[in-house]
Amino acid sequence: MSIYGYCDDYHVNDHSPIHEEEPDMKYLCLVYVEEKVLNSFPSNERLAISDESMAYCDKLQKAGRLLAASPLHPVETATTVRVRDGKTSTTDGPFAETKEQLGGFLLIDVPDLNDAIRVAAQFPAARFGSVEVRPMKEHGCA
Repeated sequence: MSIYGYCDDYHVNDHSPIHEEEPDMKYLCLVYVEEKVLNSFPSNERLAISDESMAYCDKLQKAGRLLAASPLHPVETATTVRVRDGKTSTTDGPFAETKEQLGGFLLIDVPDLNDAIRVAAQFPAARFGSVEVRPMKEHGCA
């Protein structure tokens, strides 16, 4: 099930006297939910959230603002990898025990942080979870 929502249309506000647009920024929106809360919703409500999410992603994609998006499998399918002193170890589950788990992401291309926040605020999951908005660095590797 997808956990995203609907957002308004985007506009680039042009206040420059020579009408040059600033380049858009890429933002990663990390969507956190309590899987127990989401799973407690009646199936018709979960389906409505999924439908709303798909409509949202379609709208962002048509507007040229969506670069990538995906829900994640449940947290119990996660594997954490650590390398210490050249030795690799793996642990089932996420690194930290938290109330909310990472449930999905959106990579968006919008004019500024305010627009990214507007996108995040429209996620259905923001109504029962949280959305962390992070600007992407242009160069380098994680």
